[in-house]
Amino acid sequence: MSQTTADQFVEILAAAGVKRIYGVVGDSLNGITDAIRRQGKIEWIHVRHEEAAAFAASSEAHLTGSLAVCAGSCGPGNLHLINGLFDAHRSRVPVLAIAAQIPSSEIGSGYFQETRPQDLFRECSHYCELVSDTSQMPRSLEIGIREAIGKRGVSVIVIPGDVALKPASTTYHPRLSGLLPKAPVVVPAQEELHDLATLLNGSTRTTIFCGSGVAGARDEVMKLAKKLNAPIVHALKGKEFIEHENPYDVGMTGLIGFSSGYYAMKDCDVLLMLGTDFPYRQFYPEGTSVRIAQIDIRPGQIGRRAAVDIGLVGDIGPTLRALLPSIEENTDSGHLEQSVVHYKKTRKTLDGLAHENRSKHIIHPQQIAKTLSDLASEDAVFSCDVGLPTVWAARYLALGGGRRLVGSFWHGSMANALPHAIGAQAAFPGRQVISMSGDGGLSMLMGELLTLAQLKLPAKIVVFNNSALGFVEVEQKSTGFLPFGTDFTNPNFAAMAETIGIKGVRIERPDEVEPGLRDALAHDGPVLVDAVVARTELPIPPSIKPEMAKGFTLYMVKAVFNGRESELIDLAKTNLWS
Repeated sequence: MSQTTADQFVEILAAAGVKRIYGVVGDSLNGITDAIRRQGKIEWIHVRHEEAAAFAASSEAHLTGSLAVCAGSCGPGNLHLINGLFDAHRSRVPVLAIAAQIPSSEIGSGYFQETRPQDLFRECSHYCELVSDTSQMPRSLEIGIREAIGKRGVSVIVIPGDVALKPASTTYHPRLSGLLPKAPVVVPAQEELHDLATLLNGSTRTTIFCGSGVAGARDEVMKLAKKLNAPIVHALKGKEFIEHENPYDVGMTGLIGFSSGYYAMKDCDVLLMLGTDFPYRQFYPEGTSVRIAQIDIRPGQIGRRAAVDIGLVGDIGPTLRALLPSIEENTDSGHLEQSVVHYKKTRKTLDGLAHENRSKHIIHPQQIAKTLSDLASEDAVFSCDVGLPTVWAARYLALGGGRRLVGSFWHGSMANALPHAIGAQAAFPGRQVISMSGDGGLSMLMGELLTLAQLKLPAKIVVFNNSALGFVEVEQKSTGFLPFGTDFTNPNFAAMAETIGIKGVRIERPDEVEPGLRDALAHDGPVLVDAVVARTELPIPPSIKPEMAKGFTLYMVKAVFNGRESELIDLAKTNLWS
């Protein structure tokens, strides 16, 4: 049998190191999927929804740093990929999407399931092209691979089913040095480093703010913090790279962060931003009393969130290595000590909220998150849904050593945690994978539980079951609205899981948390833990911003006038706040 264009397509992906493709089969994909079946070099991960395929590929790419692939058939099939692809693109992870297309002779005729993927996906990709001829395919696919890896984002190859089934027009032999070129090392000019060193050496109260750009540069950041006696604040995406075993760490900033991180950034002379695009401008220093320097590999990020005095384009690790010899020792440790004391006080308060004895009958979600962190393996991979699970992950997961955290931290999509766990477990079958799912997120893509069962992926799905869109309720209350449209009538998720071949564990009391989670984590197979937690938990103190306090006050007044006093009583009981 002569080599088809689809055979050639799959051969190029295998040469690029692709190990698996996530997707849902369909007639326009038959050429590609049959080539995968016959060649046997790439595993096909059969999910139940293409959106989950894109999320799973995003998770794999995040954890491995290598190209991950997802696929969808023509029309609605590949259109379902778009949300997960936006997540991957905004998370800056290398993902290639295969978007099958209707027969090439029918394009433009309003044919059944006709869409224009090359237009639809352009906003969430670096490269998005239609393959209209067999001779075009190898070069287009190679460009897509290089763009995804080199620019850290998404590429989309649109290929009609009939083109994939045609005989390959040329013999193709991938050349790895051209297919997978090494990333450059970027270091600012010496005079720019001199200017930054002069700024830092002239300050005794410097704070370092780290994002995901410090991945691989932990040692250099720690050496700089030691020389400067500088506290380190991290954004959520920087947590897994800089927080663990760090004597300079003073927590996150932002509404879901720590007050210690907030004040360490506000109460300094110089703020040094390293590889972060933290978006919330209200948490940056205001006015001109704090001078800001920023280092980022992407020029467009410089000064995007706060006006900077010095902006340098470069890789964090190599740039700091070049900078460190010019940095003088700061002997004044007052700013660091003050920030660390504040952090320890904040940390103690947060840990108190997670204690089993806080309540006899109500499980507080903090207890679930803290216990998961205490019991999980040293190299566990966590995923978390947006909203409240992200809050608890940010505050209670200890990500020391080889632990990793995956989430939709930029795109902010619901339902990401379960498919992210699928991608993590498929890529690392021997590692412990734990999904911290909200009941809203889980139920949105609940069909993927069947994927876990069918593929026997041993991920542990922990559901924070508060029968509500919890974070949305908090947002409504904090802006003075009565909660509306946030209720869920949930099943017993654990019993439901049992019916599809997944071990179910239901936890309803604080004294059941530790033994229930220990049992789930020890099980050799997929598990769903249905943790029934307090609905009225207040994740954001109303005192953090005056306008938020006003919003809660307005909400309380409305609740009384509308006969909903019970909400206020529950809030006071569960949060020790009234």
